[in-house]
Amino acid sequence: MADNTDKTGWSANLYNKNAPFVYSNAFTAPVLQMLSPQAGERIIDFGCGSGEVTLELEKIVKEKGGRVVGVDFSESMITQARARGLEHAYVADIQDLPDLPIGADIKFDAMFTNAALHWCKRDPRGVLRSAKRVLKPGGRIAGEMGGFMNCIGIRGALHKALKTRGYDAGAMDPWYFPSVEDYTDILRAESFEPIEVTLTPRVTALPAGVFGWLAVFVRPMILKDFSDEEAADIMKEVEETCRIDCQDSQGRWQMMYMRLRFSAVWKQ
Repeated sequence: MADNTDKTGWSANLYNKNAPFVYSNAFTAPVLQMLSPQAGERIIDFGCGSGEVTLELEKIVKEKGGRVVGVDFSESMITQARARGLEHAYVADIQDLPDLPIGADIKFDAMFTNAALHWCKRDPRGVLRSAKRVLKPGGRIAGEMGGFMNCIGIRGALHKALKTRGYDAGAMDPWYFPSVEDYTDILRAESFEPIEVTLTPRVTALPAGVFGWLAVFVRPMILKDFSDEEAADIMKEVEETCRIDCQDSQGRWQMMYMRLRFSAVWKQ
């Protein structure tokens, strides 16, 4: 299987191999229930990844003329999504969404997002402004992202490994994990009325261990400018630090995800 890593550091193939839990039905069903998609609706998926959940949405809405559009910052992910059959899939930065080739008059009933907004550290409010650009008046948003205490333990071990080597771990860290209060504040600041904003702990199995998780989410981003040798040393150190908390007596790896789930309505 080709690696197909793009200039953003993402590889859809590696993502599908080491992190399929991200779009598993068990983990996405509560978010889709929160969205409550209906036949005939137009829905845009912010950070659609390789398109698995987006295609499930399309099955629901395509009756009565509904449409789903997926956008993602990664060309590798969009290529994979199109190969899976997602016709309307585009490379775009959801923090500053450009005009999409779908017709300027098309507005969406809802914006959906799963496991994407915690990568939008540069401008979290920009995501909400982008949503307002494409939503109908009174449109809704629903999604899930990493929240306060997400990746607890692993993130701290990574910061320590970087700091002991003289690096500015805070500046290198690409993640935005807000608390309930943090995200409620920015929703209201961008004229969204929160319906639900909660933190949900989720024990997540790591089929490729902590090292495999780091290979997908850390090596191409935080450690992108490191040599293979130094990156591997850091990743091995993080895995060893986390072994006591993240590996059970039978050798199975798990980590704690803390998911921020939210739904809101745009109040013009």
